Amino acid sequence: MKPRHPRIVLAVAFSLTALSLLAASSDRVRLLPKFTPHQTLRYQLETRLTISGTTTTPIDNPEGASLLKQNVSMLVRLDILDAEPSSGTATGRVRIRATYEKTNATSETDAYDPQAAALEDQFTRLEGHSMEFTIEPDGKLSNITGVEEFLSNPSAAQSVRSWMAGLSSGAAFPREGIVIGQKWSNQQPLTGTPLGGLLSRTESSYLRNEPCHVAAPNPAASPNADGETCAVILTRFEILHHASREGDTPDDYRRNGLRTSGTWTGKGESLDSISLTSGLVINSTQSSSQEMDFRIESATKGTRILYKGSVHSETDVTLLRSTPADPPSPPKP
Repeated sequence: MKPRHPRIVLAVAFSLTALSLLAASSDRVRLLPKFTPHQTLRYQLETRLTISGTTTTPIDNPEGASLLKQNVSMLVRLDILDAEPSSGTATGRVRIRATYEKTNATSETDAYDPQAAALEDQFTRLEGHSMEFTIEPDGKLSNITGVEEFLSNPSAAQSVRSWMAGLSSGAAFPREGIVIGQKWSNQQPLTGTPLGGLLSRTESSYLRNEPCHVAAPNPAASPNADGETCAVILTRFEILHHASREGDTPDDYRRNGLRTSGTWTGKGESLDSISLTSGLVINSTQSSSQEMDFRIESATKGTRILYKGSVHSETDVTLLRSTPADPPSPPKP
């Protein structure tokens, strides 16, 4: 048998390689949310929060609360005000108005805690009000207006921002797309805490595809999403401390003559169902636990605040089936 010419063998090898790469590429999906102007979405958010800990201040209060349990329920309507077209590897810039159609918050403490009552009131006062924000192509939020007006408590404002960021979670996935069984990781600074050098590291896995389950607005309606298929993504995260030469004090604390030190750890996971068709988050179940032990000292006054405690949270986010006759939602004056 006459041996094949080397060039023919190479040509066949390159062809087979190209075909295998093409097949692998076709199996990849990009879970980028597809928004369209004048589109309306509704999400139901349920959050259960348990905070336990003690705070030692220059004025000690032995009767202060050391345990807080809070449940927050919100029905949020999203009106897409403007949406730039997607580039294929990144979503376009999107401007969204979020209206809190229904809100309810309840708290339970082991002692009278005026801050808990104030936080409950802030969530309740959100009902009927709107805020606007922009989702950038990289998934980050910008131009947020309205939330600080109704949520002056930083922790409450952060909880609102967290579900907003979840709307574009697919923007942080690998740009070339993902396939079932693939794993990837991400790492970014953790901001808004009294300690500097904290990092949030996530590890995600594309587990499987399954039928989407969009919650019906009433029990008689079907919960399925008309045959849509969802990608199921499991993400685990942990909080890491990255030592810095400047110490643990964030810049904004240092500028105010404060020094901070201590530890802050945490871990958690989320299980997300994302539509392969629209890239929208259909369901998300999140849980996390954090342990904190830190001190804040005034360099000029010599006073200090010590805090030691833990935070456990569980959040369920569910897309509701839209109704055909939804009028535009005007912002509440």
